Amino acid sequence: MPEALEATVKDEALDAVDAQAKAANASKAEKPRSLWSDAWHDLRRNPLFVISAILIVFLLTMSAFPGLFTSADPRHADLARHYLQKPNWGNLFAEDWFGYDVQGRSIYARVIYGARASIAVGVFVTLLVTVVGTVTGMLAGYFGGWIDTLLSRVTDIFFGIPFILGAMVVLTSFEQRHVWVVILALAFLGWTQIARVARGSVITIKQADYVMAAKALGASTTRILFRHILPNAIAPVIVVATIALGGYISAEATLSFLGIGLAEPTVSWGVDISSGQEQLRNAAYVLIIPSIMVSITVLAFIMLGDAVRNALDPKLR
Repeated sequence: MPEALEATVKDEALDAVDAQAKAANASKAEKPRSLWSDAWHDLRRNPLFVISAILIVFLLTMSAFPGLFTSADPRHADLARHYLQKPNWGNLFAEDWFGYDVQGRSIYARVIYGARASIAVGVFVTLLVTVVGTVTGMLAGYFGGWIDTLLSRVTDIFFGIPFILGAMVVLTSFEQRHVWVVILALAFLGWTQIARVARGSVITIKQADYVMAAKALGASTTRILFRHILPNAIAPVIVVATIALGGYISAEATLSFLGIGLAEPTVSWGVDISSGQEQLRNAAYVLIIPSIMVSITVLAFIMLGDAVRNALDPKLR
């Protein structure tokens, strides 16, 4: 009997320990996560995010280190040997994989090296418009009054200018249109949407209790803006910027196709699309291949933006 009683007491003690462990695990599981940790938890399980992230990492690696993908020179022309030579689809990752253009240059090499200029335009334009638009929207939304009126009217003026048409007007005033000229021209006209999004978000957040408490405790305006308002207002800005990045890459390709954006000797997808239009009947692949690369890149960033939007917007969960 003592042995049976001892075994019973031991089993009850073990059950109690197990119950405490389960309760502790349950409390940890129920511990609330922040917006960003919750969004990351959802993103990791979203196939749309995983696919788009893999594509974007691949494209960024290709633009940063083109030598890893080809040893061919994208500017080397050989009219005698390679004029409009058709693609050799079986010779993977070789110089003649995608064939040669009208000047005898390797299309595969130009696709690899062209990613640098096209993606650089999209990334740097997005960074510039995000900074300018966020600062403008924060100032307008937080201070209100005449500052809001002035900045909102300036935003409306720029917003009323057609984006592509305005960029054409700006770029035609430059004799040499290198990468940074195109970046500044697109950023000059593209910050308005983010400014509006940031303004609306700041107007909502500045009425929160923690902002009121910070004001009551005597916190400076700079501290309130960058420690309390900006971290909580940046989520919709990131979503808009991510989706817009693909649009800026498409805009660069459109302007280069029209002969107003980047030009030779710059290697970019838009330049190759522009030069390939003349050979559409004879060698359609000269135009189609860089066009496919632009489409894949734009689609990848749009997919990423949609996934981020779904993760950061509680209404979509």
